Amino acid sequence: MPVRHCRVCGGGFFDEPLLRYQNMPSVAQLLPDRDSLADDRGIDLEICQCSGCGLVQLSNDPVPYFRETIRAAAFSKEMRDFRIDQFSRFIDRYFLQGKKVLEVGCGRGEYLSLLRHCGADPYGLEQSHGSVEACLAEGLKVSRGFLEQSDTRLDNAPFDAFIILNFLEHLPDINTVLRGICTNLADGAVGLIEVPNFDMMVKKNLFSEFTRDHLFYFTRDTISETVKRGGFEILECTEVWHEYIISAVVRKRARLDLGQFHHHQTKLKRAIDEFTNQFGQNKVALWGAGHQAFALLSLLDMAEKIRYVVDSAVFKQGRFTPATHIPIVPPETLATDPVDAVIVMAASYSDEVARIIRERFDKELKVSIVRDFGLELV
Repeated sequence: MPVRHCRVCGGGFFDEPLLRYQNMPSVAQLLPDRDSLADDRGIDLEICQCSGCGLVQLSNDPVPYFRETIRAAAFSKEMRDFRIDQFSRFIDRYFLQGKKVLEVGCGRGEYLSLLRHCGADPYGLEQSHGSVEACLAEGLKVSRGFLEQSDTRLDNAPFDAFIILNFLEHLPDINTVLRGICTNLADGAVGLIEVPNFDMMVKKNLFSEFTRDHLFYFTRDTISETVKRGGFEILECTEVWHEYIISAVVRKRARLDLGQFHHHQTKLKRAIDEFTNQFGQNKVALWGAGHQAFALLSLLDMAEKIRYVVDSAVFKQGRFTPATHIPIVPPETLATDPVDAVIVMAASYSDEVARIIRERFDKELKVSIVRDFGLELV
C-alpha cells in the first residue's frame, strides 16, 4: 500500500505527487532470468514531497531485499583511490587509527578492506548470508543482521566511528536505523554518511534516476535534517564523486550536562538562607508571582520563610502560589502588613521593582534581587 506521510518526520505529503512514472522496473537488483520472465511486471512509481521537512521520497513499498547491500563485484581504480584518500583523511582527522569503525550495510566487505588498509579496526553489519560468508572468508569481522530496533545491541559495540555509504536511501525506517547506530556508538563517536545527490539530479535533469530501490532523494538540507533527527550533529556536508554523492560527516549528539544548575541552586539557596535568617519568623516578603518565582519557592524550600508574595497583577492577587501555597497580595500590603525585607524575583523588571519599593515604602526595608549570579543586596 502506498504511504501518504513522510517516513522520516511524519508530515503529510503535498496533495499531488511531484511525478508519476508508469510501467517502471520493479527492481534494480536480483534481475529476472528466463524462467521468471513471464512473471515480471512493471510498476507505477509515485514521487512525493513532504510538506513538512521537504524530503522527496517514493510512496511505494521498498524492494524485498532492502536490508541487503548489493554492490558491483569490483569497483574502478578511480573509486578505489578516491575511497582510500577519503578514508585516510577521515581516520587521521578524527584519530581513528586502530579504533573500531562500523560499516552498516557492508556488502561483501569492499570498503571494510579499505578501512583496514587505512589503519582502522573495521567491523561490518550485513543481512545477506552470502555476503557475510564472503567477508569472513577474507578475514573480515562481520556480523549478520539488520538494525530492526533502535535499541538493537551489536557484538563488539561500542564503536568509535561508523560509515553508511549509499545504503540509507534504501531503508523504509531511517529513524530506527540511525538511532540504532547511535545506540552502538561510544560518546563523541563520528560517522560518514553518504547518499545520492538529488540536488545534482535536479540540476542536470536526470529524470531516469528514480528507482524503486531508492525510497529517498536527499538534498543537502534534507539529509542534514534527517541525520539530526536520528541523533547526530552535522560537522560538514559536501558533494563528492563528480557531484553524484552527498557526503556528510556527523558526530553522535552528546547528552547535555546541566550539572551546573544544581551547583547554582545550592549556591543561591545558601545565599537566600543567610539573608532570611537575619530577620524574624515571617518577616520577609517576595515580590514577583511569575513562574520563576514559583519554581524558586519550591526548589529552595522557601515556603516557611516567606510571609507573602507581592505582585502588581490584579488577577493574581487574592490567590496562592502553586505547590507552596503562599498568599499573593497587592504592593500596598508592604505598608499595611509590613515586613523587614523583600526579595525581588521579577526577572527583567527587578530593578524597576526595587526602585518602586525604595520610593513608595519604608526606607529601612532591606531589599535584595535574585540575579543570574546569585543574590544582590540593593
